[in-house]
Amino acid sequence: MKFLLSLTAAVSAVVLGAAVPALAQTKWDMPLGYPATNFHTINAQKFADAVKAATNGQLVITLHPNASLFKLPEIKRAVQTGQAQIGEILGVLLENEDPIFGADGVPFLTGSYADAKKLYAAQKPLVEKKLDAQGIKVLYAVAWPGQGFYAAKPMTSVKDMEGLKWRAYSPATARLGELVKAQPVTVQSAELSQALSTGRVNAMATSGATGVDGKVWEQLKFFYDTEGWQPKNFVIVNKAAFDKLDKKTQDVVLAEAKKAEEAGWAASQVIAKETVATLAKNGMTVGPPSAQFKQELQALGKTMTEEWLAKAGADGKALVDAYRK
Repeated sequence: MKFLLSLTAAVSAVVLGAAVPALAQTKWDMPLGYPATNFHTINAQKFADAVKAATNGQLVITLHPNASLFKLPEIKRAVQTGQAQIGEILGVLLENEDPIFGADGVPFLTGSYADAKKLYAAQKPLVEKKLDAQGIKVLYAVAWPGQGFYAAKPMTSVKDMEGLKWRAYSPATARLGELVKAQPVTVQSAELSQALSTGRVNAMATSGATGVDGKVWEQLKFFYDTEGWQPKNFVIVNKAAFDKLDKKTQDVVLAEAKKAEEAGWAASQVIAKETVATLAKNGMTVGPPSAQFKQELQALGKTMTEEWLAKAGADGKALVDAYRK
């Protein structure tokens, strides 16, 4: 009898145990504006995988690359409103909202990874404060390789840019096109290949990484490696979604974000060299700009820095002063 009672109790315990639900799994959608093969996306996937592993599958982040869920300019708003819990944005796209977001998009304000890191240190607290007020938390940021100039024909001076159909991806690149008397056309990364193949654009300033993503050698034949500036992608999260996580999971997300930032900057430096080599391997003429062209571009950069400072006010001045120390 005791045996039967014990057996019944054991069976009941198993049944009851099976009825108790497992810890609820949290799922986040993460829209990104760049292809799955882009180093930013690869880095984000590693971040998502690390978070899943460290939380034993309790937080799952699903990536939606190449603007497949939201177009790049829509991602910040999607995260802010909770349509997506997490996402990756190109900070300079937000310059019209506030000039501080565009500090790293000012041409020739920086010219190396060391410069870019100094600028980030000065810009980061201001960006975090502005996004925090909008219900958004910054997890990490990674710089693109230095921007170079692409064209279908040789360019030896700024005069050669006049009249070109100039691909702009930010307010600053649009303004640069205006200053050189080109014809700015807004085209985001996911639309670049089509814009080139249809002749909507025939010149631009962007990284070697974007050039490789878009296989631009099929239409453009010249790349001038100016390392002119290094805009950053920011991975952001909806604060309300983050706050719903338990403390242990929050700590995991922050720890893995820190690792992702370090890994992303390291990857960017490797990609900077590899992608320029890939452009050359695919038949593009690759090299530095002529002395005259470089001098003229830097003069344009000075003009645009002054214009940016006039818009950015006291915060902008403090940012640039801190960067230049």
